[in-house]
Amino acid sequence: MKQQIQHEIRHQKLSKKTFIKRTLFIFIGAILMALGIEVFLVPNSIMDGGIVGISIILYSLTGTKLGIFIFVLNIPFFYLGYKQIGKTFAVSTLFGITVLSITTSSLHHVAAFTDDMLLATVFGGIVLGSGVGLVIRYGGALDGSEILAILLNKKFPFSVGEFIMVFNIFIFGWGGFVLGWDRAMYSILAYVIAFKTIDIVIDGFDESKSAWIISDKAQEIGDAVLARLGRGVTYLRGEGGYSGDDKKVIFCIVTRLEEAKLKSIVEEMDSSAFLAVADINEVRGGRFKKRDIH
Repeated sequence: MKQQIQHEIRHQKLSKKTFIKRTLFIFIGAILMALGIEVFLVPNSIMDGGIVGISIILYSLTGTKLGIFIFVLNIPFFYLGYKQIGKTFAVSTLFGITVLSITTSSLHHVAAFTDDMLLATVFGGIVLGSGVGLVIRYGGALDGSEILAILLNKKFPFSVGEFIMVFNIFIFGWGGFVLGWDRAMYSILAYVIAFKTIDIVIDGFDESKSAWIISDKAQEIGDAVLARLGRGVTYLRGEGGYSGDDKKVIFCIVTRLEEAKLKSIVEEMDSSAFLAVADINEVRGGRFKKRDIH
């Protein structure tokens, strides 16, 4: 019976609404990435990182369509993603990269939006990063190097970001010999812009933060947070490691835009209070939704 339940959980299908939403946003993300590559970066000999970066270099050396290299070089990673991460992820990734490959081939002869290197770098990075961020947010990937980094991270004491960084150092170095070192430096700038844009798309501008507050005026601070920020708070019991005294600890979730206001409230109510604030990637359940302030 237990095995049957586990089997049903592992093979539970996505709802129709979720499936359509995921497919739509992966499609849009792949289109955006293709636009960033073909109308901003490639016409100005600027690279991206990862498998796409290798594809751009090979295109520059051979003249073969970029979309063909993107698809063929990612094939081994479909298999790795399917075996190690899951069928849904692999199918989503296959769909996204297929759309990306077809779209880059279709846009290959479209004129560049701008010949200004700096504008092409900045806007190419923003558009490309927006596309990649959408695809990652909805359960896929557009570059096999991300899949490889996730798998290597499980076997070696290095983060996913560190693996990708080392991988891209070699790619941009190779690109410097092929396209020129000025283009390699513009490529690094585009990559950094795309990387930050991905974070914004995945986490949103309204990024959540957790706050821990320890104060002898915990009740007053909690009431003020509820009244002035409209955020619920949770009271926890703690014990001072040095003094052994009982402490009341406040835990709450706020947005990045509310962080300064929270600090102001704590400072106003108890300037000696302990306050720790940390970033949170995701918040679900509970009573996180903001209450109306009257």
